[in-house]
Amino acid sequence: MDKDRIAGAAKETKGAIKETTGKTVGDAKLTAEGKSEKAQGKVQNAIGGLKDALKK
Repeated sequence: MDKDRIAGAAKETKGAIKETTGKTVGDAKLTAEGKSEKAQGKVQNAIGGLKDALKK
């Protein structure tokens, strides 16, 4: 498993937590940061998946 997949999954999880926390406390900035971080994690995870596929 590529390191980008692991880091991407971690970033995606962290973003989801931020997003949920932001929604819970009514903080629009925190919600937006969480959504952004979650999207970045998905992209990084996809890049790691592509690297894994190319190695095979």
